[in-house]
Amino acid sequence: MDIGINNEDRHQIAEGLSKLLADTYTLYLKTHYFHWNVTGPMFNTLHLMFETQYTELALAVDLVAERIRSLGVYAPGTYAQFSKLTSIDETVDVPKANDMIRELVAGHEAVCRTARSVFPAAEKADDEATADLLTQRLQLHEKTAWMLRSLLEK
Repeated sequence: MDIGINNEDRHQIAEGLSKLLADTYTLYLKTHYFHWNVTGPMFNTLHLMFETQYTELALAVDLVAERIRSLGVYAPGTYAQFSKLTSIDETVDVPKANDMIRELVAGHEAVCRTARSVFPAAEKADDEATADLLTQRLQLHEKTAWMLRSLLEK
């Protein structure tokens, strides 16, 4: 494979993107779980908002995985792999609506940190395609975290 990025750099970038993929998928599952189980006075607002968010995350998972494959590396795709790679804790119980929002804010912020951690490897290899994907993901997750935080203001 000769796309202008050496083998070692491609694997290092793919390793970082695999963590981003795991975080994105874990956040997708959490958001979908909360969508199904939210209750309370903000039910309709949150139910619809969470649906919009998990739909976007489902599309993002594909984009990140396909970038990994474009680098010539197999993308992780099992629960076992994701659980080892993710920085986001699984939620086992059903939290109250405001706690769901707080957990999702923390999840989006975690994805931002993970995305930022991949930039040095992408920049070192002049991998503009990965840098562009990371920038797009950061913009979306930062905006979503801001919107969710706004719901918690009194």
